Amino acid sequence: MTDPPRPPSHEDFAAAIDWWREAGLDCDFADDVTDWLAEPPSDRAQVPAAVAAQSVATPVKGSAPPVENASGPTKFGGEEAGWPSELFAFAEWWMREPMLESGGTGPRIAPRGPAKAELMIVIAHPEEQDQDGLLSGAEGRLLTSFLRAAGIAPERTYCATLVPRFTPAPDWRALAEIGAGQLLAHHIELVAPERILFLGRNIPPLLGHDMAQEGKTLRRFNHKGRSFPYVEGQGLAWLLRSAAARRDLWHSWLDGTDG
Repeated sequence: MTDPPRPPSHEDFAAAIDWWREAGLDCDFADDVTDWLAEPPSDRAQVPAAVAAQSVATPVKGSAPPVENASGPTKFGGEEAGWPSELFAFAEWWMREPMLESGGTGPRIAPRGPAKAELMIVIAHPEEQDQDGLLSGAEGRLLTSFLRAAGIAPERTYCATLVPRFTPAPDWRALAEIGAGQLLAHHIELVAPERILFLGRNIPPLLGHDMAQEGKTLRRFNHKGRSFPYVEGQGLAWLLRSAAARRDLWHSWLDGTDG
């Protein structure tokens, strides 16, 4: 008579979860089908009109919906003619411009670093823990370790975000529609870095046709007659969780900076 199978232990569950994370699965899925197009329950009519109106008008925190007007989505940051033309004015404008609201939570966090930086680092949004400065938590410490390994002094780097507030689930399609990529291109133009590191695979596509690739690894962002070499990798939150993603980023960095 054979012994009954041993029930899985918590170590077994932890190992399975780690394996799926390494494989790139970071979402939970359910087998039950949800009818997203179904009509709302009939008892909705019993909800007071004021409460129903409030629930429709209140945005969901963490989303990034475009602000609508009669002619369509409002451009991110307003019209280009109103954007700062000097880098020293950009951070102050970033903190107060109302047309930069695109959802998210927490305070606005300003970019930091010098003009003509050796490296400009672009991430999607600030860390959740950021209050007084950009990348002040675990993600910032990971980035500092990367810069140390790459031989780049922190004071020679410029750190920027695509949106000013922590946004755990960016709506990338909405950000493209409202022109977040155009404002990022302008920001890069003001910084004029020697090289760019995009941490977030969804960020470079927002820059559109100005992205080019020469050969297997050399990538460039071309904008208004200037060409900026760049390397891209996963976002910092995923890099913290995945040793494989950190290894891939390091290999991409070495390939993209060779020579």
